[in-house]
Amino acid sequence: MMLAVRELVAFYGDFQALFGIDAEVAEGERVALIGSNGAGKSTFLNSIAGLMGSRKESIVFDGTPIGALGAADIAGLGIALVPEGRRLFPSLTVEENLKMGAFNGRKGPWTLQRVFDVFPVLESKRRAPAPALSGGQQQMVAIGRALMSNPRLLMCDELSLGLAPAVVKEVYAALVRVCSEDGLAVILVEQDIELARTMSDRAYCFTRGRVTLEGRSAQLTRAQISAAYFGAA
Repeated sequence: MMLAVRELVAFYGDFQALFGIDAEVAEGERVALIGSNGAGKSTFLNSIAGLMGSRKESIVFDGTPIGALGAADIAGLGIALVPEGRRLFPSLTVEENLKMGAFNGRKGPWTLQRVFDVFPVLESKRRAPAPALSGGQQQMVAIGRALMSNPRLLMCDELSLGLAPAVVKEVYAALVRVCSEDGLAVILVEQDIELARTMSDRAYCFTRGRVTLEGRSAQLTRAQISAAYFGAA
């Protein structure tokens, strides 16, 4: 496995958000995380990205324990996060936001021009300030910024949030193409369960900080997902 998470716990002060999460991601695999708001999905991604403290051995990437590393070191290993809400730098242009993704200097196939090839609309708006873009275009910048770090594992948190269906389709089509071409592994947090199943090889359902269901996405039934989603599993 490229990524192995074992007995991962996470706290916000005295509040425990994750309770012994076990999960795996193989090379080139697409894994979906589903569950209601507050189930711990974003906390899980933030923990892997080094934005929250974890035990060293609880997160292993390419056989190396990385749970105690900071975000900059994690990014340098080839793990990138597209955060919920995009979190672009409002004072920077589209091009400057994209270039921020390459700050760690990690070598690989992703360049500014390749991002523009995937998302052509961004090239025409490269000098525009990020807040001037539509929601869908800002999401493209957030994805492009992550790709500029030349990751092997791309983690996407709620890509479809607040976007029109046609834009969601466009964004996900580009993501599928990129993953297929580069063999990227992906962890995808998505509220749309059917979209999550369609886009993934395997899925985990989170409920109140615990995994209540896991399996091959195509084999999980609506009844299983409903039971796990509402904590009846």
